[in-house]
Amino acid sequence: MKKTALAMALLCMSHTGWGAPPTVAVNYRGELVAEPCVIPPGEENIELDFGTVIDKYLYLNQRTAGKEFSLQLTECDLSLGETVSVSFSGTESVALPGLLAISSGGASGIAIGLENVSGELLPLNQPSGKLRLQEGNNRITLKAYVRGEPEAINSKSIGRGQFTAISTLSLNYD
Repeated sequence: MKKTALAMALLCMSHTGWGAPPTVAVNYRGELVAEPCVIPPGEENIELDFGTVIDKYLYLNQRTAGKEFSLQLTECDLSLGETVSVSFSGTESVALPGLLAISSGGASGIAIGLENVSGELLPLNQPSGKLRLQEGNNRITLKAYVRGEPEAINSKSIGRGQFTAISTLSLNYD
């Protein structure tokens, strides 16, 4: 009788081990921080339309005039940071280092440049100079332009068509 009970107990224990689903531990981590400023809801994405760019204009001038766009920062708390630097990241043009490569469309032989309102280049994947913040609301105004690649300008081979480019803007507070 004891042998039968022992055999039944072992059988039951081994059966529950077979039927138990495997378990997986999931660990979550992160860091909660305070940022000096807030980007208001709905302003997380900036779209800039260059409209129609005429290839002959690029052959004569190499680039278009800068087209302004701005980033609104609200609720800035200077106790958390007094300055901000801006950095754009994205796919860099091989022909024009520091400028943003176009990513789709029929156009070719061009890239997108970024500059501050004074016309100083903001090279891709590098932080800008520090901009002083004011308590409350701030607006950072920048410009973008279309530039022809040197080889495409020299050979008059800029490809016509639609174009798009995407960059990510990062803010670094001090």
